[in-house]
Amino acid sequence: MGKSRNKPRVRHGLQGVTLCISTAMVLILLGMVVFSVLTARNLSAYVKENFTVTVMLGENITNSESQRLCNDLKKRPYVSHITYISKEQALKEQTEAMGTDPSEFLGVNPFVASIELRLKADYANTDSLKIIEKKLRRNTNVTDITYPSDLMDSVNRNLQKINLVLLILAVLLACVSFSLINNTVKLGMYARRFTIHTMKLVGASWGFIRRPFLYNALGIGLLAAIIADGVLAFGVYALYSYEPAVLNVITWDVMAITGGTVFLLGILITLFCAIFSVNKFLRMKAGDLYKI
Repeated sequence: MGKSRNKPRVRHGLQGVTLCISTAMVLILLGMVVFSVLTARNLSAYVKENFTVTVMLGENITNSESQRLCNDLKKRPYVSHITYISKEQALKEQTEAMGTDPSEFLGVNPFVASIELRLKADYANTDSLKIIEKKLRRNTNVTDITYPSDLMDSVNRNLQKINLVLLILAVLLACVSFSLINNTVKLGMYARRFTIHTMKLVGASWGFIRRPFLYNALGIGLLAAIIADGVLAFGVYALYSYEPAVLNVITWDVMAITGGTVFLLGILITLFCAIFSVNKFLRMKAGDLYKI
């Protein structure tokens, strides 16, 4: 007799483990999409902020004038980082690159001073750069301005397409995730449909009947979310171990938002699915329970 009584408990326990694992796997996939969307946004900003705008200066500009120009550019709202390259530094870099000193056979330093600008991500587009270039050329010490306009346009177009694809994928996977978790929860409720009906027969209210199922769903959702967050955290750590530079793109706010989203969805989806499934069996009559 003792063995027969323990069988339902073991069966329900296995169902809970199965539900927890399947929910955790779905949450991992959903978390990966949320993580990818947020990372793609940071990657877009990182790529844009690494575009270099080179401002060539006149031959007769003095060091004090160059310093004043650099200080002025640092105050501009579109500048993220600024690097000043003097004539002497440019000659040294080119000598190292070519293996010979051009000034030895030319008699003079053929290079001019320049300023390399890195723009903030919001300004790294062709339209903004045309306005910025127009303003910079008003300075008489600026002789030329160069930047990879074609590459910038190509990168911006590709990043927009990637963001759109990831957003669509996130919406689709959210729908699929809800459907999978709902079906898994429904199977667990199906196995206990006669227990629900028995509680109805003895006069238990719907709220009283729902309560243990909701607590159980809450516990499974919490555990599944913790497992999913742990797997995602391990994945991020593995990426960091392989390439520490990924922290330029995978920031702490991305990890926090992803973890929080997975945790919240794990609880909300399982609770909502449990309510939906319990209510379905509560509305059924005794005869209908044998037909499904």
